[in-house]
Amino acid sequence: LQQFSDTGSRKEHVKITSESKPGFLERLSETSGGMLMGLVTFLLSFYLLFTNEGRALRTAKSLDEGLSLVIHLDSIHSVSQQNEGRLVHLAGSLSTSKPLFDPSYGLSIQAVKLKRNVEMYQWVEYEDSTEYEENGEIKKETKYSYNTEWKSEVVNSRNFDREIGHKNPSAMAVESFTAVSPNVQVGSFVLSKGLVDKIDDFKQLSLSNLEDPHADVTRGGDYFYHSENPRRPEVGDLRVSFFYAGLSGDDPHLGSADKVTVIARQRGDQLVPYHTKSGEVLQILYPGDLSVEEVFQKEHESNTMKTWALRAAGWLAMFVGISLMTRIFYTLVDWFPVVRDLVNIGLKAFAFCVASSLSLLTISVGWLFYRPLWALLIGLLSVVPIVVAKSRVPPKKQQ
Repeated sequence: LQQFSDTGSRKEHVKITSESKPGFLERLSETSGGMLMGLVTFLLSFYLLFTNEGRALRTAKSLDEGLSLVIHLDSIHSVSQQNEGRLVHLAGSLSTSKPLFDPSYGLSIQAVKLKRNVEMYQWVEYEDSTEYEENGEIKKETKYSYNTEWKSEVVNSRNFDREIGHKNPSAMAVESFTAVSPNVQVGSFVLSKGLVDKIDDFKQLSLSNLEDPHADVTRGGDYFYHSENPRRPEVGDLRVSFFYAGLSGDDPHLGSADKVTVIARQRGDQLVPYHTKSGEVLQILYPGDLSVEEVFQKEHESNTMKTWALRAAGWLAMFVGISLMTRIFYTLVDWFPVVRDLVNIGLKAFAFCVASSLSLLTISVGWLFYRPLWALLIGLLSVVPIVVAKSRVPPKKQQ
């Protein structure tokens, strides 16, 4: 059953849907489906935690290997055959053979990457839902509101609850794109595609020194507008902005070329990936002029952050999986409010303790082949959450 309530403005309306309250068997069936999903999530958490530890240790080992082998190049303007196949460290300014162009807007820049970002003025739908119980039915009240905004992706208005009065064009007349220089160098060395991909610190390009490229295009600030009135745009109007990454030549407005630090394998005059004994790949690029020690310290910090993020994700997946699998106990007692709330708290505490213990145990197994002593200590630590939980349970009264 659906009911509509208009607020008096075409930009906002409310829809109310209602359905009968599910019976016990229906809720039990839904819980069973959740248990299956929980089991899958539970098993995936083991895979995530175990493989993450192996990855983290291999990466750390590869970084230590790289630090012990890398050699610093004193000159980047000559290629020494003595360093052929070796891991090298160098720093210098970026350079490209030709500037990047966007002939449609009369724009060019000496950079590694030039990105054209196109946005269209479109309707956007927002919804805010609340559920409540009334006369034995579950009702859902959804408030739909509409606003016009600049969006870089086409918003499909066919998916709106009410498309009439909020229709968007199905495509943009001008497309976004990113141009990449085919030949990027630091001194005499050519960067591999993997290294060029790491140059992604995009900055918006000022258009203050450019003229309007066409009669139907107006420049306003750092945007080109395809609009009759940029201050009061209509749905379907476009605005275009530009971004660049890796300035590769001196520019009177933007300054000198960007400097980067690279660690990679020398192959002729090319800098390519270096494969370590652990099977990992080293091809590192950072902005600025960094020493060998600073680069590897940053890489170790990045590896540590990634490791802890995946550990947290693995623990959370395990907690959610256990919660879904034990949800059936909550469903069995949800007719009794007081008991239901106590069971819910108990199940959450159970899921927290078991997820913590199993996560630590899985991490210890992941370390077993690399650092057995640490694996043993973490394995013993995995028992702590269960012991703590058991100690909080009041002992039975003696008869």
